[in-house]
Amino acid sequence: MRKLPPLNAVRAFEAAARHISFTKAASELSVTHGAVSRQVAILEEWIGASLFLRSSSQLTLTDVGREYLTEVSAVLDRLAVASMYVKQQAVPTSLRVNAPPTFTMRWLLPRLSVFQRRHADAEIRLTASLATINFQDKAYDIAIRGNYAPAEDCISLPFMTEIIVPVCHVDLLGTLPLKLPQDLKTQTLITYATEPYSWSDWLEAAGTPVLKPASTLNFEQMYFALQAASEGLGLVLVPIFLVIDDIVAGRLCLPFGSLAAKRRIYYANYAIKSKTLPLVNSFCEWLMHEGRDTEDSTAAWAAGQGLAL
Repeated sequence: MRKLPPLNAVRAFEAAARHISFTKAASELSVTHGAVSRQVAILEEWIGASLFLRSSSQLTLTDVGREYLTEVSAVLDRLAVASMYVKQQAVPTSLRVNAPPTFTMRWLLPRLSVFQRRHADAEIRLTASLATINFQDKAYDIAIRGNYAPAEDCISLPFMTEIIVPVCHVDLLGTLPLKLPQDLKTQTLITYATEPYSWSDWLEAAGTPVLKPASTLNFEQMYFALQAASEGLGLVLVPIFLVIDDIVAGRLCLPFGSLAAKRRIYYANYAIKSKTLPLVNSFCEWLMHEGRDTEDSTAAWAAGQGLAL
């Protein structure tokens, strides 16, 4: 069993010996001059030797005090380094978040500053992907995905409903008829390789499964397909929450309202072993708040337009 000196007394001695001043040590430790003096006296009694030579105008280390300071300072330094290392391991200050590219650019990034202001010490590392979640790779702490059901073998928290509908630039409404699904035969339908809801599925749900559009425009990513629609090149199927600002501003529109809308859920997924990490929990709580805010804003706009979303 280790026979350790009183640690508060050791801290008081080390500070006083480093400053050669009980007053400066007291200021550093946020205690009184008398408290430092008493702790040093306790340590001297425990050791059985004087550590300081005291006079009315000067404080001086004894030979024993100088030798003890050298050893104590090294021990306290090692303790501080070891404690900080363990603390950083136990409570990570960085968070790796993986999310779909267009979701990251159009929804996550514009809101992320709110989280970072609340957690100024946290470093958020973003990567973009649509790949199947795999926490065995240890490439990220949280994976955000849109899906129809929770992911398996991890904690999967729903934070926002995704409503996928056709959108287009408002100028298309003034060129060719665009009131009924049948009118799409005169339009360009924009598609993308990663789309969760295809035009063939939408047309079937809208009651026009055999309709042939005037043309199609194909992209690899949703971001480029959405940009093409924003330039008036055709119609695209995208989640409303990604374009609600453009719709409210009058740049884009929903020509068919909520007809044949498809619903999915966005989930924040993380490994079961990460459920006790404060930063993971804080980020997920923030996502849920932002998700509800987006849903409420979209619902308020839809109600004002007489739409049921």
